[in-house]
Amino acid sequence: MSELPGSCLTERTPSAPTMQMLAHAPMSDIIDALAGGRITARALAEFYLARIAAYDRDGPKLNSVRALNPDALAGTLDGTRPSPQRPLAGVPILLKDNIATGDEQPTTAGSLALESARARDDATIVKLLRRAGAVILGKANLMEFANMLAIDMPAGYSSLGGQVKNPYAPALDDRGIPVMSPGGSSSGSAVAVTAGLCAASIGTETSGSLLHPASLNGLVTVKPTVGLISRAGILPIAHSQDTAGPMTRTVRDAAMLLNVLAAKDPLDPATQEQRRPADYTAGLVTDAMKGARIGVPSDPADPLNDCYYGKLPPKSAKLMAEVIKVLEDLGAVIVQASMPTLGWIGGPGTTMAVLNRNPLSTHKGTVARPPVVFLYEMKHGLNLYLREWATNTDIKTMADIVAFNAANADNALRFGQDHFLAADLTRGDLSEPEYKSARAMDLLSARTRGMDAYMNQHELDAVLFPGAYGAIIAAKAGYPSVMVPGGFVSGTNDGKDTPDYPLGVTFAGRAWSEHKLLRLAYAFEQATNARKPPPGLPEL
Repeated sequence: MSELPGSCLTERTPSAPTMQMLAHAPMSDIIDALAGGRITARALAEFYLARIAAYDRDGPKLNSVRALNPDALAGTLDGTRPSPQRPLAGVPILLKDNIATGDEQPTTAGSLALESARARDDATIVKLLRRAGAVILGKANLMEFANMLAIDMPAGYSSLGGQVKNPYAPALDDRGIPVMSPGGSSSGSAVAVTAGLCAASIGTETSGSLLHPASLNGLVTVKPTVGLISRAGILPIAHSQDTAGPMTRTVRDAAMLLNVLAAKDPLDPATQEQRRPADYTAGLVTDAMKGARIGVPSDPADPLNDCYYGKLPPKSAKLMAEVIKVLEDLGAVIVQASMPTLGWIGGPGTTMAVLNRNPLSTHKGTVARPPVVFLYEMKHGLNLYLREWATNTDIKTMADIVAFNAANADNALRFGQDHFLAADLTRGDLSEPEYKSARAMDLLSARTRGMDAYMNQHELDAVLFPGAYGAIIAAKAGYPSVMVPGGFVSGTNDGKDTPDYPLGVTFAGRAWSEHKLLRLAYAFEQATNARKPPPGLPEL
């Protein structure tokens, strides 16, 4: 391991093998090591900084970290140890770069237009993390504006941060696009955790942006019920669905972070209806699957209605069959029945036609149909954030961003800005009847006719989805999902074989059921131990 200036590794840390073991260790083990004095907070932070230098900036150049916090080491004073009052003391955490920090770190959403933008204060979740003692190591790269700038933008790309790579398959094609997607939009948050560049990270999701990268990077994540975690100080897409969530190596780690992050906040009215247990780690036991009724939305007798399992690639289908067998062996009752068509197919008027002008898209010239709710709520929410949170920037509206991008097209618009152009045509005050209708229809289809009807009819504890395939219906309903590694598959991309890469499995459920879903995910995790760190990242 190359020693950084001012390093205390040789004098105040244990032997190198102990540190090396922490690269891919659960956050809970790292906390135990800090609490027991076997490592110091400063040594741990410097260890991750060295790995970032070796693997994110050099070597495979994963590019998961957009910027490091210049004040990170200031939070690693001698004697810093976790305690009941400060359970994350000394634990290095990366934040997705759409989460505001009121320090010297810019908050950019990956946009050149916001390169210098800072925030007037910490986002509520950052305040909670700091209060718990976490060391904010820096900001993670993401898909620009959380994948709502352009149609068919590659996962992990932003004009400011460049391209994030999947550590299991970091190769790029001749256009500089990943052969294997790192997932998005919380790409950097996921890659950094799986590559051992931090103890854990925080990402965000509107529809799949936690689940998709967690699946492809072999991680655990929780996409919470909307309102469990405050969104105050997070650059928004759609307040109806936006949420932050943890990205970790184990279910217990995710539960520990939820204990810190789940809190009512007067700045976010959605949190006022929050329901949570005192401790999300309570009840994480290996026999939690016994008697649980798990819905598998796939009925061989109804193949045309099988949108979740029916079109899986053969290797993914085989893995999911093995997952279901494990659940049965653990004592689960498997209920195989299709999701109601009216639930997953979407209601009338819920999408908006947008012409795809992305010059690198294979679908250029066709009509894309993004959600109406996303486009209308994005202009409203982004303008509000820029007005109330952003500092050190002349950018005050979505229109300003559109204009900046157009004036700097060579650098800012590699993949266009079709979503922003469509969103900027809305009034921005959410008064349009088509918006109100679309939101009502999303709830009617995904929640009432979808998840609620399915779970009520079959008396289910959870619904099992492959990868992030169930992200849309749960996100529209505002319901929680817990992702856990399921195993490895391989495939082809443009006719070329890919290396083995992870596929996660998702347990989704009703509002505020995170504790139940975590217990089920924990039982599966302990029975399978499916997570394996990516190859090609040797210990320093």
